[in-house]
Parts: sequence; C-alpha cells; structure tokens
Amino acid sequence: MTSSLSSLDRRKFLRGSGVALALPCLESFARYAGAAEQPPVAKTRFVCIYMPDGVPMPLAKDPAHKDWAWFPHGSGKKFSFTKCLEPLEPLRSELTVLSGLSHPSVRSIHGHSNADQFLTGASTGPRDGYRNSISLDQEFAAHVGDQTRFSSLVMSTDGGTGSPRGAHTLSYNRSGRAIPAQHKPKQIFDMLFVKSDGNAARRLAVSQSALDDLLADVRSLRQTLSSRDQKTLDEYLQSVRDTEIKVEKAKRWMNIPLPTVDVDHLKLDITPEDPRVYLQTMFELIHLAFKTDSTRVVTYQLGRENGIGISDYLARAVGFNLTHQLSHNTKNPGGWKNFGVYCRFLSEELGRLIDKLKSTPEAGGQGNMLDNTLLLFGSASSAFHLSRNYPLILAGGKNMGFKHGQYLNYAGDNPAGGPWNGGTEPWQREVTHEDIPLSNLFVTMLQRLGVKTDKFSDSTGTLAAV
Repeated sequence: MTSSLSSLDRRKFLRGSGVALALPCLESFARYAGAAEQPPVAKTRFVCIYMPDGVPMPLAKDPAHKDWAWFPHGSGKKFSFTKCLEPLEPLRSELTVLSGLSHPSVRSIHGHSNADQFLTGASTGPRDGYRNSISLDQEFAAHVGDQTRFSSLVMSTDGGTGSPRGAHTLSYNRSGRAIPAQHKPKQIFDMLFVKSDGNAARRLAVSQSALDDLLADVRSLRQTLSSRDQKTLDEYLQSVRDTEIKVEKAKRWMNIPLPTVDVDHLKLDITPEDPRVYLQTMFELIHLAFKTDSTRVVTYQLGRENGIGISDYLARAVGFNLTHQLSHNTKNPGGWKNFGVYCRFLSEELGRLIDKLKSTPEAGGQGNMLDNTLLLFGSASSAFHLSRNYPLILAGGKNMGFKHGQYLNYAGDNPAGGPWNGGTEPWQREVTHEDIPLSNLFVTMLQRLGVKTDKFSDSTGTLAAV
C-alpha cells in the first residue's frame, strides 16, 4: 500500500487497479487521527425489515393455535415462541415481541393498501387524495446521514417505488415522496466495491473477484494494524468474498419472468434455493453496509402487499408456489401450518442477520454491533387483511437502553383472527379493542437513537416498557 494510514481519506478505502473497497471500522486508524480529531462518538444504526401479508392467527380454540399462531404464548418475561418464531429462541434475550400497536389513521382500510404508511403513520386513505409524509428511517437519516457515504440504503425485493397504496419502498422524504428501492444485489454490492474505470468494470463482468486486485494492498495494510484489527480485517474480507459468491448465485432470481397470465401454469426457471439465497444475500449486504459504516440507516421491504411482483415467489424457498396465497388458504386443511412454515423461514433468516450483528465486535466501542443497532421487523397487517395489531419484533440497541427478553402484549387475550371464509373480512368488523399508536414506539426509538424529539406523526407519548 503506497500511502500511510494517516493519509487515508475519512471513508477508509482500500484501492487497487480501478477498484475501491470500503474498509470496516478499525481501531488502529484512531492512532493516526491526530490531536485535532474529536473523540469517537458511539454510532447508532437503524434497520427496518417489512413483511407483507400479515401472519398466521388461528383462534385459540383451533388446534393450530398452539404451534402456528405467530404471536408467542404468555406475556412479559414468561412467554414461549410457537414454531413460527422458534428459530429466534437462541436470541431471546436480544429482542422484544410486541402486539396491540398500529397507526390510527389507517386502521379501517384494507390490508392491501397499508405498506405505504408503515414507517410514516400518514393518512394515506383507501382511495383518492393520496398524500404521504416522512418515514421514520429518513427522520433518523436527517440526523446521521451526513456522517456516512450514503445517508440511507433503501431496498426491496421488487425495487423502485411501486404505486400509491401499492408501495415497493418503505422510505419517504420530508415531502412524502417515495424513495426508489434497490433490489439487485450486484448493484448494491458495487456500491461497496466502487469501479472507477472501464477496465475494472470489464474484469468484474467476467466474474473476477473484486478482491483479487486488492490482495497486495491488503498484505501491506495488515502490517500496520493491531492483532485485533488484523483478525477483524481477515473476517471482513472473508465475509465480502462469501457475499460476492452469493451475489453471483442470486442473479438467477432477477431473471424470473413476471406473470402476465395465471402463474400456476408458468414454468419458471427457478430452483427452491434461489429465493433463500437471494434473501440471505440482501441481509448480508445490510451487514456489510453497516460494517463498513457506508450507512447507518437501512430499510428492506420483503414484498409488496396483494401478491404482485417478484416478491410473491419468496415462498418457493420452502416449497410453496405463491406467498400471498398462503394467507388466503388458511381455511384449507393444513393452511395455518403452511403459512407458518413460511413465517418460520423468515424467522430463520432474520435470526441469521441478528446473530451476525451480535457476532461482530463494535470497532473502537463497547459490545458488539447489535448493541448499537436497532432492528425493527414487522408488518402493517396481522389477521387476514387487518390493519391492526401489527406483528412486531424489536431487536438490538442495548447500548441505547432497550430492554429485551420480553413479549409486550397490548392486544389482550382475544385478538382478532381465524380464517376468512368469505363475506365480511376482519378489517370490516366492529372494533373491540383500541390499539396503542405505533408512533409512540417510533418516538421512543428516535429518542434513544439520539434524535431530540417528543413527536412523530400521530404519537401521543412514548412507550417506556421497551
């Protein structure tokens, strides 16, 4: 490496032959920072992952309730996961499950029209006069976005913005305008491996690893690092290499033809492994983005409501044809289990991401990366098309004061549920329980992320129990 650590730019890149690799945060850099530098400030991060279509909610009298109800049994510290969330059991002390929260302005609209407001709380309405507002992630990004290479990373499985009430993105700017989401792993990967000349682009196009041109510089850099940083760098490079391999595999996913006829009759060129690899790759890119401090704000919308788009094929990872149809088929024999098996798959991959954050030491800080990262996972529907009682998981953020290992059940003992057999849907029925505004949780999250505010959207206070 021709330059010393003291001459590395603020973003910490390793460069070679037209490729630049963003480096992880390394404590050794601090020794070269100079007296004029400010002492390191604890980084706080936020990631939101959205699941469409709601969750399995068989009634308590249904035999499927014991194993395949999404929400845990019990409450407080005394709760047990069902098979839907069972893969998260090893991470029990790192997360909180919540029920009984939702946005008041959209509780009476159909579940196909509610993803747009999950992070905004805006009154987007069922039809006409569409208007949105700033999303939670962008409110946080306004405070920390200038400290990183990207103010935020907006991702979805379908990409772009979608349409009003048919969002492909969770993120909205201060004017309520949708921020397009990225959905191609290769494009996201290339943001970390910046190709600054045509030759580099051509080399990568023929599948030469982005790391190959950097190995000589890596060897030089290692000699200047502490033993702890050498281990961190080696683990990071291996993680990049593994992710790069998965990116290549995930390309197949992007070649699936979108349906123009009844998809049940299409012969799609996809194996059951592809959607799982795709999801794992997107999650690993989130981890890399945080590890390189390329951004501290990420949103990822797993799918669009109403079963439109490539995201509806994610259920093929566990042997089912279409994802959205699982929520409709709960009236059939084995329907709750099938829907639950898909939710369990998402729990497995979510747990993998949480565990990876937990296993990554916080460079120059206390604890691990998860301790300084707040992760929100959830949906704007619970029972069939019901825009109430959002299923929510909050993980991480222990260094911000979050308490975990609990199930905060604000929904009561008999939440709405059961299969839909035609006629009146759950969202059309009379309300028997009033939810807490989800924005109360959002205010609490913003405050502990370091944003000085006492209001977000239609909040009425905070949620101290978290």
